[in-house]
Amino acid sequence: MTPRTVDTLALKAVPRVLLLGSYPPRECGIATFTHDVVTSFDRAFGSRSEVIAIDEPGGEMRRYPPEVVARLREDDRYSYREIATFVNNHPAQLLNIQHEYGLFGGERGEWLCDLLDAVEKPVVITMHTVLPEPDETMLRVTRALCERAAKVVSLSGTGCDLLRNAYGIDPEKVALIHHGVPDVPFQSADAAKASFGIGQRTVISTFGLINRGKGLEFAIEAMRDVVKRHPEALYLILGETHPVVRRREGESYRESLQEMVHGLGLQNNVQLIDKYLDFDELVSYLQATDVYLTPYLNPVQIVSGTLAYAVGCGKAVVSTPYLYAEELLAHGRGFLCDFRDATSITRQLNMLLDDNSLRRATERRAYRFGRQMTWPHVARRYGELFIELAPEQCVELVTSA
Repeated sequence: MTPRTVDTLALKAVPRVLLLGSYPPRECGIATFTHDVVTSFDRAFGSRSEVIAIDEPGGEMRRYPPEVVARLREDDRYSYREIATFVNNHPAQLLNIQHEYGLFGGERGEWLCDLLDAVEKPVVITMHTVLPEPDETMLRVTRALCERAAKVVSLSGTGCDLLRNAYGIDPEKVALIHHGVPDVPFQSADAAKASFGIGQRTVISTFGLINRGKGLEFAIEAMRDVVKRHPEALYLILGETHPVVRRREGESYRESLQEMVHGLGLQNNVQLIDKYLDFDELVSYLQATDVYLTPYLNPVQIVSGTLAYAVGCGKAVVSTPYLYAEELLAHGRGFLCDFRDATSITRQLNMLLDDNSLRRATERRAYRFGRQMTWPHVARRYGELFIELAPEQCVELVTSA
């Protein structure tokens, strides 16, 4: 008799889950991520997860989809205890918090500890930011949150190492689950370009909510020299201004970028597309991209959903060496340029645009690495973790031959 090999883990039941995080139609990266976790998890396990959405000041009038069953008021400390009571009375077996310090009230978001103190069910905290040199308050708050959690998830290996070593979190509590990415086929950009009417132009792109930390001015400056060698090159800056930035300073940054494009005579080579991209649009633009560029300025950034998506779609990437880029682009999966250095960006872009063989090899290495990051795989990892914390709710079924 031939032994059976298990190539898929099927689960007859998974715990019922509540997720706490920002959520669409709120426009922020955590909202998109929380929605993607819910969608992929429920699709993988046939479950129906529910969400507690976080409302920032002024967000009270937002209309949410039906999976949102409660709302945490960020700036109301009493709301944290109310939500804890809601969680305790809800039939879900555990709570997953999508954590970013700025989403929660109090210094460094410390009011979230009030909620955790009162919740009587296992809590998994997914940490989207882990700074390598935390100040005293951030260190205290982070340790308090992690001590109250049953598991702490980081989206990068670097983040896991920092939680264990810089924050002193119990290594047994820390788990790596990669940022999810679209599960799309590896394919040439030519077909996708046709759908946008950009023909055979060489496409460089950056996408995401725009703010001054993205370093886009250095990318635009770099394009001045890129087009001397590659006049067909088209740089697409995709995304609207971050809502928080827009409330604080309007569109001044975007307008300065537009002025820069005109001042350098790059109107035919650089386009700013002022739009919040839905999932299908985002993937379509990525598939039309030849080189993806992240000129970000924050060296300690440990997660970037946009970079993760580009790698998962098998794109050749040029990036500044922030922590997540160093990890994700290692072993020839992409190329690093210097911070705030247009000449360095130009050099790396031209290297990839000059050499189609190098670009294709880089794309293949990125795509292979990205298979472990696809949303179905990420959903499966969350399912395994949730089962570990609530095993009495689940029956494990081994699968296929």
